[in-house]
Amino acid sequence: MSESSPKSSPPKRGSLRIFLGYAAGVGKTYTMLEEAQRRRAAGVDIVIGYFEPHGRKATIEKTEGLETIPRRKVSYRGTVFEEMDTEAILARHPQVCVVDEFAHSNVPGSERAKRWEDVRLIQDAGIDVLTTMNVQHIESLNDQVWQVTGIRVRETIPDWVVEEADEIVMIDLSPRALLHRLERGVVYAPDKALRALENFFTETNLTALRELALRQAAHQVEDHRGAAGPSGSAEKILIHLTADPSTAMLIRRGRRVADYLQTECLAVYVAKDPQWTDVTPEERIAIEKHLGFARSLRIETTILTGRDTAKAIADFARERKVTQLFLGRHSKDARRIVDNARDLVITVAAARRR
Repeated sequence: MSESSPKSSPPKRGSLRIFLGYAAGVGKTYTMLEEAQRRRAAGVDIVIGYFEPHGRKATIEKTEGLETIPRRKVSYRGTVFEEMDTEAILARHPQVCVVDEFAHSNVPGSERAKRWEDVRLIQDAGIDVLTTMNVQHIESLNDQVWQVTGIRVRETIPDWVVEEADEIVMIDLSPRALLHRLERGVVYAPDKALRALENFFTETNLTALRELALRQAAHQVEDHRGAAGPSGSAEKILIHLTADPSTAMLIRRGRRVADYLQTECLAVYVAKDPQWTDVTPEERIAIEKHLGFARSLRIETTILTGRDTAKAIADFARERKVTQLFLGRHSKDARRIVDNARDLVITVAAARRR
C-alpha cells in the first residue's frame, strides 16, 4: 500500500505597503524606490514589476541596479499598450515586488480589470508588494473629491483593499512646494504642466486633497487598533524632533492633525547621551528651540537617551500607545524608524526647499 505525500501548505500571504499622496509629484514613487534600493542593499530579492517614469530624471535614477520585469504588450483597437506582466512576476517569484500606480485600470481584454487585482494575486503567492496611490482614488472619497475639485476620478480602489494594507506611509508636501515643482518642470513636461496648472493643479484643489489625505492617514489605523485612549480617541500623535529647520513645519502639522482628531499630541527628541555630545552647539540651540515651540503649542515633550534612535522612538511610541508618527523626510534615522514602527501610520513630511 503506497503512502500519499503530505500536502504542501499554501505560502504565507505577502504584505502590502502603500505610499500614499494627494497628487502627482509629491514624491511617492521616489520614496518607494528609495525603500526598494535600501532593501536591495540589505540583500533582499526585489524586482520592479511596474514603474511609470513620467520623464522624471531623479526618479528614474532611483531604479538603477534594480531588476525590472519586462512589460507585456496588449493590442486593443489597433493600438499596442504595455501592461504589467503579472504572470512573469509570479514565475520569477521575488521576495518583494515594486508596483507603481496601484489604481491603474488595465487595458480591456486583460485577464484582470484592475492593477490592484494583479497585486492581490502577487500577494497570494507570498510576495510582498510596495505600491503607490493618491487619496482621490479611494472609492468612498469619489463624490467628495468631485465636490471639492470639480473633477470626477474614474480609476478607484475599493476601501477594503486599502484597509487591508499592512502599512501606509503618507508622503506629504505643501501645495505651494508642489506648484513650484510643477512650474520648474520637475513633475511634467512644460506643455502638460501648463495645462495642469490651469485645471487640476490649483492651490485650492491641492489644499483640499491634501486635507483628505491627512484625514485618511489619521483614520487608517482605526480598523487595526480598536482600543480608545484616555481622551476617548483611538488616535495619538507623536512628532520626531530634530535640529532640521523643517521640524517647525512638522510640529505645526502634527498639532493640526491632533486638533482635528481631538486627541493627544506628543513630541520626542532622542539624545545619544545625557550631555548631548553628539550635536554641535548650533544644533543644540535648534533642538531646544523646537522643544520650546512644541511646548508653546501645548504638546507634551520628552527627551529620551539612547544610542539607537529608531528603537528608542518605536519603544516610546508603543509604551504611550501612539498610533501616528510624524517624521521629517530628511531625518537621517527616518528609514530605520519606519522599519521599527511598522504598526503605526507614518507620515513622512517634506518642507519647501529654496
